[in-house]
Parts: sequence; C-alpha cells; structure tokens
Amino acid sequence: MIILRVISQCITKYCCCCYCCLLSALVHLQSRKSQTEDEKETAMSNNNTANDDTKNTPEWEENPRKKAKIILQQQRIGNSFLKRTRAYGKLILFGEHFVVYKVPALVGAVSAYTDCEVEFQENDDETHGLEIVDDRPAVPNYKVTKAAEADVAINLVLKHFNLDPTKRGLKLTFGGDLTCASGIGASAAQVVALSRAIGLALPKELTEDEINAAGYEGEKGYHGTPSGIDNTASTFGGVLRFQRTDGDPIFVKKQIKEPIRIVYASTGITASTTTVVGDVKAKKEADEAWFAALLARYITLVKDGEAALDAGDMPTLGKLLNENHTLCQELTVSCKELDDLVLAAREAGAVGAKMSGTGRGGLMLALTPTEEQQDAVAAALEKLAPQVWKTTLA
Repeated sequence: MIILRVISQCITKYCCCCYCCLLSALVHLQSRKSQTEDEKETAMSNNNTANDDTKNTPEWEENPRKKAKIILQQQRIGNSFLKRTRAYGKLILFGEHFVVYKVPALVGAVSAYTDCEVEFQENDDETHGLEIVDDRPAVPNYKVTKAAEADVAINLVLKHFNLDPTKRGLKLTFGGDLTCASGIGASAAQVVALSRAIGLALPKELTEDEINAAGYEGEKGYHGTPSGIDNTASTFGGVLRFQRTDGDPIFVKKQIKEPIRIVYASTGITASTTTVVGDVKAKKEADEAWFAALLARYITLVKDGEAALDAGDMPTLGKLLNENHTLCQELTVSCKELDDLVLAAREAGAVGAKMSGTGRGGLMLALTPTEEQQDAVAAALEKLAPQVWKTTLA
C-alpha cells in the first residue's frame, strides 16, 4: 500500500499517466527507499565532493548495482505496457476477395504481433508535429511501397481519437515480431496496436469493440473500403468466422479441437490491396455472370470448410484449401510465384496449400497437421521463398 501511494504521488507530480511517468515514479521510489539505508554514506560523499561537478548526479546513477536494478524495473514496466498494445497478424483460410461481397470467410490470427508506444511531447513550438519510428521487421521494400498509405492510415486513427499533432506533438514507435508482408495483415496490426497505445497514453479505457472500430478507420488508409476482416482478427485473435454486413460485421470465434499447424511463406512481392481489389471489382462489373458462378462455388466451399474445421478433419480441410486456391487463380489474383510455392508445399507433404490475402504476390500458406509435416514443408519452401514461418492457429 505504501508503494502504491508513493507511485500515485509520483504520477500526480509528473502530470502524466503514460508509460514514461511510471518509469519516473519507480526512479523516485527507489531513491526514497535507498535514502535511509545510505544516509551516512551519502552525507560523507556529499562532503567529499562539495566542489565536484558530479555533486548533482542522482545517487542511484552513481551506484552500478542500484542503477542496474532500476533499469531492470524500467524494462519490466515497459514490456508490460507494450504487451498491452499487441495486435496480431492474420492468415485468411477461406474468402480472399469474396469476403468483400458480404459472404462468410474464415481467418486465423498468428502469434506474431505488432506493438506500439505513444508519447505526447511537451507543448512548445519545437515539439509540435508527428514523429514516427517504425522498428517493425519487414520484407524488402514493403515499408517504402506502403509509406504513403501508412501515413494516411495513422492520421485517420489520430483523427478518430481527436488528436491533432499540430497542437500537441506525438511520437509513435512501432515494433514487435510480426514481419510486414502483403497478406499477413501488417497494416491492420499497425493501426490496431496504435489504437491500443493511444488508449493507454490518454488514458482512456477502450473496449475491444472500440479498438476494433478505430482499427477499421485506420485500415481505410491502406485499403480504401476494407472488409474489416483483418482488423477484427488482429483485435480479437483466434480463428474467426467473419461476415461483412451493411452494418456492423458478424464474427464468431471458433472452438478448435486441436491446434492447427501452418507454414506460411512470402513471395517477397509487395502488392497493393486497393489496386487488386479494384481489379477484381472491374472484372465483376464487366461479367456479372462469371463472378456469380465463382461466388456460388465459393459459398459452398466455405460452408464445407467450416464443417471440416469444426470436426477437426484435416484431410478434408486441406482438400478444400486447394480448391480455394483454384478459385483465386480463376479470379486472377494468384501469380506464378504463389503457384510455385503452393505446388512445392503440396509435394513436400502439406495436406493443402493456397495463396492467402491480397494475392499477386504476398503470402501463401500450407496446412501441416503434424510437426514432422510442418518441418518438412518449411524446409522445402525455404529453398524457394525469401521468408518462411511456422505458426499454430488455436
């Protein structure tokens, strides 16, 4: 209780409820705690160094052991705060592009995540504006290609929270272990992590639905009119059945009988979701009958896929993933690089493989029910793909 009161006093003193304030509070607490223990030693030190330039150096900085302890405390608090901002990547199992037209899709969140720190700057002329530090790992050229879209997306989230960097400066730092690549939902993870971090920094208590809504606003910067599937998976995690509607989306978290092992690999090609979705829309409008036939096949496919997922029937699920890839090829959203990786995964023992996400580059995934299959498929794909990952959906 004493510690909590002291921290509370420190937070009030430093006028901020963000992560930096808690770090300052801990430093203040450590100094108070050590004062009595080292009173005699400190007094002697002050007398001996009365005319020394280091006389104003905090005692905890002069003692290496105490300094190390403070740094560890700061790191623990920092890691705890960043953990609360985590937003996850995703892999679409069924429904690329079709999901835009208000039919169900199945999506799984991966364990890799993006996190974010939001710092409000002092209110003076030199610190007005927006500083962005992007420490996320990424495939080559991803950040350069997506830079303009990212700027729009970030500012849409700030606008959603009525934050104006021209009036109050902001520094945003993005990190985490999710490698940015087309198809993995990196854009959604970025804006959802930002939304969580803003809630902590203001501070403002946000529900998961409110965070998801803010993430959806940010996704408009990347995708124009997003389906909402990426930000929903990033916010809530797990394996979801998702369906867009005229109002709020409908989604249900699936109960998986056992973890689903997946290998996913990148072509190294960064695609624009807005461009590819626009091309599919143009093809649909040019030949409505062609698209309607594909959509009908997909509706049957996703229904059977969900049944196989619920039953834990991996062979059937794999077969249906293969069929979904065929539909993507017919939609013209696959490409040679994706097709080659899909074929290699199947030949290495995957029970099913398909492109995942935007297409025309980006990612593919392979269903590998056993650890041995997962390792074998990953090894085969590593010979062809610039980046390969293993994950488990649960």
